Amino acid sequence: MRYIDVFNLAYRTVISHKLRSILTALGLIIGIASVIVLTSIGRGVHSYVLSEFTQFGTNLIAVFPGKTTTLGLSGATISTVRPLSLADAVSLSKLDSISAALPLVQGNARIEADKKQRRTTVLGVGAAVPEIWKIKVAQGRFLPKNEQANPRAFAVLGHKLSVELFAGRNPLGQRIRIGSDRFRVLGVMEKKGQMMGYDMDDTIYIPTAKALDMFDREGVMEIDLLYNSKIQLKQVEKEVKRLLQRRHGREDFSIITQDQMLKSMDSILNVLTLSVAALGSISLLVGSVGILTIMTIAVSERISEIGLLRAVGAERGMIFKMFLSEALVLSFIGGVVGIFLGIFIVQMIKFAMPVLPVQLAWFYILAAFIISLLIGVIAGVIPAIKAAKLHPLDALRAE
Repeated sequence: MRYIDVFNLAYRTVISHKLRSILTALGLIIGIASVIVLTSIGRGVHSYVLSEFTQFGTNLIAVFPGKTTTLGLSGATISTVRPLSLADAVSLSKLDSISAALPLVQGNARIEADKKQRRTTVLGVGAAVPEIWKIKVAQGRFLPKNEQANPRAFAVLGHKLSVELFAGRNPLGQRIRIGSDRFRVLGVMEKKGQMMGYDMDDTIYIPTAKALDMFDREGVMEIDLLYNSKIQLKQVEKEVKRLLQRRHGREDFSIITQDQMLKSMDSILNVLTLSVAALGSISLLVGSVGILTIMTIAVSERISEIGLLRAVGAERGMIFKMFLSEALVLSFIGGVVGIFLGIFIVQMIKFAMPVLPVQLAWFYILAAFIISLLIGVIAGVIPAIKAAKLHPLDALRAE
């Protein structure tokens, strides 16, 4: 008997027992749909986090104070934390490979404007914020350049903070109080939204030197560097490290590139997607048990049919192929229906909850379909072997 005839017979057998076939394939359908939905959510979160992380631009390097150095003894380390200064940032900005440098200080303070007041995040920054962080000024202008040594009391408001403090009024030129100091508003930033749960619109920008005095800090929290994309990253790292070592006398700082951060986040998020895929695969395992059970019962119910086929000349190999083909047909139908159901549910989630990031993970969809076919093969082998081993006379006598 040709393979096409075997599959045709298996298909007719599956169709003739509709309820049993539906119940058998239901486990695979639910399993594959679960894998698709869960991995789509995982992949959506993965893409969302990476896009949020890179919305501040690319070709960035962050320099942090402090370096943990191993002494060569187990568990023995020296933590050498020294502050990064504004002069460090100015020196770094003069490197040929560096386009701009941004010394950063962050704190929280009370903001007062007329009779309105509230607490918010204060960012002590330099003039390179629009260039490095890719944030545009919606009104007015940003902090002026070359004012690190003797900065003036200027401030730039985030979009949300501007609306809440100066609802319906032009904030440019207005006087506000940050903590105990008075500042004049130079500009308002465009609406940026949240970044990793941090509301960029509910912030206020002041010169770094002013923030250092305000929060009584010796040095900046970090220095963000925008480097020339035409220069290799390793070369930029070497130049930055060489300059700071020369200024500090030793390596008492840490350099983290955006590529390193992205790779770390990408690996963590890939594990997250794989974990939710494994959770969905539990349903596939349940589906495989269902196919094994139903096919084993089918062999018991169709002993006389097997005996008749053997009596008219059907070989054991053909009986084996017939029952194995039935399991494959069931798993194939369950896989296809599960894929369509999973994609439909994902589209419904997009429509009903547009805030939730979902993105179809085609690799996992293909993997789930292939696994469903393997489940059909594995779950169908034992019943098929049992059917093929039946003796024709014993099978006919069973009726």
